[in-house]
Amino acid sequence: MAVSLTDKLVVAISSRALFDFEEENGVYEAGDLHAYETLQRERLHVPARPGVAFALIRKLLALNNGAHHVEVVILSRSDPISGLRTFNSCREHGLDIQRGVFTRGREPWRYLKPLNASLFLSANPDDVRGALDAGFPAARVFPPTGANSATMAERNAQEIRVAFDGDAVLFSDEAEQIFQRDGLGAFVSHERDNRELPLAQGPLKPLLEALHRLQNLADANAKMRIRTALVTARSAPAHERAIRTLMAWNIEIDEAMFLGGLDKGPFLREFEPDFFFDDQIRHCESARSVTATGHVASGVANPAGAASLKGAPGVITETSAS
Repeated sequence: MAVSLTDKLVVAISSRALFDFEEENGVYEAGDLHAYETLQRERLHVPARPGVAFALIRKLLALNNGAHHVEVVILSRSDPISGLRTFNSCREHGLDIQRGVFTRGREPWRYLKPLNASLFLSANPDDVRGALDAGFPAARVFPPTGANSATMAERNAQEIRVAFDGDAVLFSDEAEQIFQRDGLGAFVSHERDNRELPLAQGPLKPLLEALHRLQNLADANAKMRIRTALVTARSAPAHERAIRTLMAWNIEIDEAMFLGGLDKGPFLREFEPDFFFDDQIRHCESARSVTATGHVASGVANPAGAASLKGAPGVITETSAS
């Protein structure tokens, strides 16, 4: 019988999103591929330190307690021999990751379709944009600048907490386009008039859908729980369409924060997510002072060539090894 991933939450993640390969990537970016590959070979048996998304991935894999609900796949621009170090690091850190695709500099996101991925996490902005443009859920990871995300994860050791922005992340950017073009008044009027019409899905709806499915599968004795939150700049009366859209999708969330433009950082600090996803750079700047953050470079707020986060480490090129 053929193996299938169709009934699982599949997370594809680059080597550099899972582990700290910044030093190695610096050698790669210097333009000496041979030096990079030599360095990785020399360190084959040196476990890499945890990276930005390590805590989230470790918790997700903990859901596989008696049943295999989550599949994590390494999807990397690294060469296959460098991939050995990634797998060795997974083993040393106790991560049960068995599948990987290594493309030696080529775009890896084209393998998201056969993987049936619900999420692609990468440190490479071009790979993330390519995946989003092709219709796959993806986010570029940025490490926190303040709070230690691993410490936060330890405080909620039995719970996976994921927070999402709404427009251009869970939902389409239909309403955001109106806001950008015609202003706040037009946006509010449009959302009030269309409050019973569900929004089209955004790029990360498949991830929320998969998390909700896992929530429903968990029994009362589950060792790991999932908690989700919508953290949006919407406020009443525009809140109603967002909630009704989730109702139409038959998806429940645990918390909803309609902030009306307030800084999201303090609210995320209280929710303590393992990961937060947003489409707007300014919200990512605020969020990454609290927790690991993923920038979803989609919609009208992210035109081609838009700026990246200020001072973000590891700003990389299309040929990055991650």
